[in-house]
Amino acid sequence: MRAMSHALSIMLLALGGTFYVAAHAAAEDSWPRRPVHVIVQVGPGTGVDIPARLYAARLAERWKQPVIVENRPGADGLIGTANFARMHDDHTLLFGPAAPISVFPYIFNDLGYDPTRDIVPISRGAETFVAITASATSPINSLGELVTRARAQPGKLNYHTAPGAFPTLFGGFLKSYGLDMMQITYRQDNLAMEDLEIGRLDIMLSTMASTLPAVQAGKARFLAVTNRERAPLASDVPTVAEAGYPELSYLGLLGFFGPPEMPPPLRDRIAADVRAISADPAFSEKLVAIAQIAHGSTPEEFATAIEEQRAKIAGIVQEIGRPGQ
Repeated sequence: MRAMSHALSIMLLALGGTFYVAAHAAAEDSWPRRPVHVIVQVGPGTGVDIPARLYAARLAERWKQPVIVENRPGADGLIGTANFARMHDDHTLLFGPAAPISVFPYIFNDLGYDPTRDIVPISRGAETFVAITASATSPINSLGELVTRARAQPGKLNYHTAPGAFPTLFGGFLKSYGLDMMQITYRQDNLAMEDLEIGRLDIMLSTMASTLPAVQAGKARFLAVTNRERAPLASDVPTVAEAGYPELSYLGLLGFFGPPEMPPPLRDRIAADVRAISADPAFSEKLVAIAQIAHGSTPEEFATAIEEQRAKIAGIVQEIGRPGQ
């Protein structure tokens, strides 16, 4: 009798587990049950906001629910990321650079969230092209010429970088080659662009999209891109590796993140939808127009790319120290 009771208990436990798994599977199949919100850590019309809205429109078609982009800019993206991390809602996603996980822990003392606990990679969405750009008034036409001139004229050349990983990336490059260049900081990149165009600023490291208008107007020139492949919009511009400076290689990773409570099957499902959208040539063309390429992935692939980026920044910080210290 006791053996029969024990067997019955095991059977009930097994059935309970089956019901639990089935309930979760049903919940994932029915997701989304309400509008999905996508937090973007920068303002409208930027190189992060535009792909977020393009994806949102396509995902809304697939999910049969509104997908609403919410801009929460400030503090280089810390404000929007911290807001997302506090929500713990499976109908709220984060879209943006990988920097909140891979870079920010090495350049900010207080994040307001735990990058290893509060944010889970879902899928890459796009790759932003990052360019090293010189003023058209400068005689510098390549990275090699930049190194030669900076070495010959210590402290004479100046540069500005967009925030995030770029000050650390370029600072590590300068130290590895023993170069002395003056860093100029601006409250807004458009002010840096004005100085680059008139020759008051020599070099700028930022997204290709931000300097593309000046290049097209003949007021600046691209020296190289930090990506592993050339940009479709400027196929004559070499990568930093092709130019002989692979230590400057850096991928502008943009993608979707979710809360830690999101079940892995749901993350996989969202990632599959992103991959399907990114593979559509009509969708890809829209990203190429803003100096990006569509790039979906699995959660595991995205996590691996983020870890590579994190390890690179960690190595540079170990070599040159934290920015501002």
